[in-house]
Amino acid sequence: MNPGRVKPAPHHDLPVVALVASAGGLQALSSVLRNLPSDLPAAVLIVLHQAPQTPSQLAEILDRHTSLPVRQAVDGQRLTPGTVLTTPPGRHLIMVSPHAVGLIESGALPPARPSADLLLATMAATCGPRALAVVLTGHGTDGQAGTRAIARCGGTVFAQDQPSSTQFAMPDAAISTGLVHAVLPLADIATAISAHTRTRPTTAPR
Repeated sequence: MNPGRVKPAPHHDLPVVALVASAGGLQALSSVLRNLPSDLPAAVLIVLHQAPQTPSQLAEILDRHTSLPVRQAVDGQRLTPGTVLTTPPGRHLIMVSPHAVGLIESGALPPARPSADLLLATMAATCGPRALAVVLTGHGTDGQAGTRAIARCGGTVFAQDQPSSTQFAMPDAAISTGLVHAVLPLADIATAISAHTRTRPTTAPR
């Protein structure tokens, strides 16, 4: 790791951003991360549907597209501002406290692996209004239940718009809940994340 990219220690009101995607997600994730500022005051968690038995170089690939350090998450890892964590193959990424993540075996269920819904539900429970979910391009409805959970706990949800999505099913499922706060073209999502994390509420479960 480049020492110049080391970030401060975590604190109790750290905002947490989840970027969740499926088909077309690599391009969308690369675009969002490329345009996030190096001083982003939030931790970023990534769920991209992938085969559970296939080794993943997602962290290495995304790390080339951003000034933020991108690493594959490890069980129990503490969150720090400006760090991006990806989900290892064969695991679900969850929040286990307001400032730490956990990994669990993905098994056969739910069918979307890794699961956006599991991450978003645990973010809602641990982060409350500090949680920001961004539902990007993808097949299926993963993220729809998570959108409801985030909204119930006072968090915020953005969704990618149809013209900029390779596959609109995932964003559309989130939008259909009526709980998405903004539907945005891909080119505008990073700016919206940056603005939101600098003006967000800070009250969260302890």
